[in-house]
Amino acid sequence: MVQLDFYGTLVAASLVLLLGRGLVTRIGFLRGYNIPEPVAGGLLVALLLLALRGFDIDVRFDTSLQTPLMLAFFATIGLSADFSSLKKGGRVVGIFLLAVIGLLVVQNAMGIGLAKALGLDPLMGLLTGSITLSGGHGTGAAWGATFSEKFGLASASELAMASATFGLVLGGLIGGPVARLLIKRVQTPGCEKDKPRLPKGFEQPNKERSITPFSFIETLALIAVSLMAGSLLNGLLHGTAFELPTFVCVLFVGVVLRNGLSALGLYQVFEREVSVLGNVSLSLFLAIALMSLKLWDLAALALPIFIILAAQALVMALFAIFVTFRMMGSNYDAAVLAAGHCGFGLGATPTAIANMQAVTQRYGPSQIAFLVVPMVGAFFIDIINVIVIKLYLALPFFAAT
Repeated sequence: MVQLDFYGTLVAASLVLLLGRGLVTRIGFLRGYNIPEPVAGGLLVALLLLALRGFDIDVRFDTSLQTPLMLAFFATIGLSADFSSLKKGGRVVGIFLLAVIGLLVVQNAMGIGLAKALGLDPLMGLLTGSITLSGGHGTGAAWGATFSEKFGLASASELAMASATFGLVLGGLIGGPVARLLIKRVQTPGCEKDKPRLPKGFEQPNKERSITPFSFIETLALIAVSLMAGSLLNGLLHGTAFELPTFVCVLFVGVVLRNGLSALGLYQVFEREVSVLGNVSLSLFLAIALMSLKLWDLAALALPIFIILAAQALVMALFAIFVTFRMMGSNYDAAVLAAGHCGFGLGATPTAIANMQAVTQRYGPSQIAFLVVPMVGAFFIDIINVIVIKLYLALPFFAAT
């Protein structure tokens, strides 16, 4: 076994990002279908590691940096959100939230229906529905343990992790092609020469931004405060009716910091610098997450479970095309939102952001998409998902389990 320490993992993640950029730059297929650079590089490395296992070579990484990077990314999302922008996006957020709720219902109905048709426990269908796909690894781990303890479902946690991994991979792969298909029907910002728009940092991360050492330290301090205060808030809420994932608490603190300091006239957040640090955190997080994927867990999935998950990926793509895109206005912003929905409808909010960045970097900015998706993906999805899951568990055939 080869064990890379903290520094070795950081070097590997950086090389994965450089590899991903090289692949997307040189391979027209990846560029044409808007595959995010961290996904291209990370998935290739994960496949290589899977091949090495055939020669009894097991490479493992120190993933201790993964969670802080994810939290730092959500802190920058919070620090980038001002209340005036949130007011502008209120109606759009509500419509997108309805689309998200619709997907949660469809995912669970699809999972349960296919599980029963294939002769499996309906709980396995629910586990391969919104729990692990829209919920991700954290939600999957929590409900997997519950299903094992309360319902006696064997290997529920292992199934949850494998399903969430499948979703993370597919979420990063189908968002770009879905957006490419939809963008053929709409006018992109690049065509609107009479309406110049200044892209924000999360929309076009390769835009140049001036940074000074002192301003860097100021922004780094804001992120650190968001992480510390968010973690403390999460600890206070733990075990209560208001318990939320840590990243939601961190994002909330970021929003309060940005708007509180601004309202008091004490400090104006340097948005360009926040976006740079946010994009660095996001890229490294995705690189570590994808290169350390245990793809052999997917290979171990039973064929019926694999059929359910493949069907869920197809449903996600069709839902984004025929429901999300149309509900959001059938325009360029709607196409970017559809790509983002694929990201966190199958994987996680960081995957959604990476999907949208791959699209906006090529076709032009979509400020509303980068306002709406983080809000729904961070604030609302976990809460609503729990409600939907509990409603499904109240169905008669679960009560009899």
